[in-house]
Amino acid sequence: MRQRFEVQLALGQIPIERVHIPLKSRDELPPLLAGLQWIFQTPQINEQIFSLLEDKLVTGKKATGRPGLDLWQILVLGVVRLGLDCDYDRLEDLANHHTLLRQILGMPPLPTATERPFHYKTLSENVCHLDEQLLTQINAIVAEAGRAVFKKKEGAEPIRAKTDSYVLETNVHFPTDLNLLWDAQRKCLDLICPLMSHSGLAGWRKAKAWRRKLKSQMIGLTRLASGGGPQKEQRRRKAAQQYVQDSYRFEEKLFAALQSLPAPQSVVEMTQRTCLDYFQSMLIKQMDLVERRLLKEEKIPHREKIFSLFEPHTEFIKKGKLFPPVELGHKLLLTTDEHELILDYRVMEQPNEVEEVVGVADRLLGRYGAQSIQSLSFDKGFSREEDRQLLELYIPQVVMPKRGKRNLAEREREEQRSFRALRHRHHAVESDINCLEHHGLDRCPDKGLAGYKRYAGLGVLAYNLHKVGKRLLEKRRDGAMMRCLAV
Repeated sequence: MRQRFEVQLALGQIPIERVHIPLKSRDELPPLLAGLQWIFQTPQINEQIFSLLEDKLVTGKKATGRPGLDLWQILVLGVVRLGLDCDYDRLEDLANHHTLLRQILGMPPLPTATERPFHYKTLSENVCHLDEQLLTQINAIVAEAGRAVFKKKEGAEPIRAKTDSYVLETNVHFPTDLNLLWDAQRKCLDLICPLMSHSGLAGWRKAKAWRRKLKSQMIGLTRLASGGGPQKEQRRRKAAQQYVQDSYRFEEKLFAALQSLPAPQSVVEMTQRTCLDYFQSMLIKQMDLVERRLLKEEKIPHREKIFSLFEPHTEFIKKGKLFPPVELGHKLLLTTDEHELILDYRVMEQPNEVEEVVGVADRLLGRYGAQSIQSLSFDKGFSREEDRQLLELYIPQVVMPKRGKRNLAEREREEQRSFRALRHRHHAVESDINCLEHHGLDRCPDKGLAGYKRYAGLGVLAYNLHKVGKRLLEKRRDGAMMRCLAV
């Protein structure tokens, strides 16, 4: 049964709220740990976040069995992984040997003889219990409470929000129909051979020869397509015809092998058979696309294409940039305030940014109140006249530059001093996006759409806690300096 955190302190262990964090370190970890310590020692935030974690990870579970990682440890380790942009191998080393991190985890500074060390598999299987919905709620709590850390005057502080998006890439190679076909072929070979061997069946003695042949044909056809030389089109068509024919022969052999396999006898075999069925279906699909494009010279519609066999949710996104011209992943929609805290985020599963404007405003107004949003700015990609008019009913200043030619009234509105000032301040969101990309949210290594969304949520949470922790350490340094001057 999981608990919130370890209440009974061991000999020599320091309470989490009294752990000393260095004030002058330039590393990324101390501000992050200061933000986590702030969560732990602030009663209102602490209770809300632990209640959410308990509802997700404890409710409905039996109060028996091994205790597992504490809820606090799961949250800390997930945040540290994204804050330092590290993998689970490095996180394992930090959790076992980094003195300061161990103290924030609620553990003795040095491992004891009876302590069971962290394992990277334990870390990954516990952090994955966090999901998008839970992290969205925790992020909202941290962002709202974090504004009070930056506030300089008493009373309510109006929010000047900025919204923009960027592409968080999935961990995939650049797709072509040829290398996607090869991906399906090699995965089918990787799966069918152990299954046949385990079942005591023959028929894949030349699996390595199949692999060499299909790969060399794929590479040769790719070079022909991108190269030149005499009679290029005839040579390319002949190579494509041979590749397609051999691919069909390979699929027929694979289908016959599948029919000869007995029913799966274990969960492992059932999982392998499910994966093999998936890659066989992708093999058939990619063979059809290659044949239609290279032999029948058809233009494949965009809706029929798939951009990764391993991350099929990946989108092919063109944002009109010179570099990179194409990005593979999903757009991550961000809304930041004047203190660079991320107030709202959302993984967009449809590429049209215009459709997100009303949703962003609705979430902000519902979370912070109708009178709290002073301004909300967008760039031209979000511009739509009816959305701007609707938002102006609830938000005093809406900065949404129009795309294309403007009439006289629109030019007058966009040339006002307040409009221009807010539009210039809007570019600060690009700095926040750059900071996110340099701290883990440039490419997602986690698998599946759920893992992708969890990775994005943990990245946003780590970013906000880093900003809050950095501000807290600045206040502590200023206080220490004032005490020194007073002495």
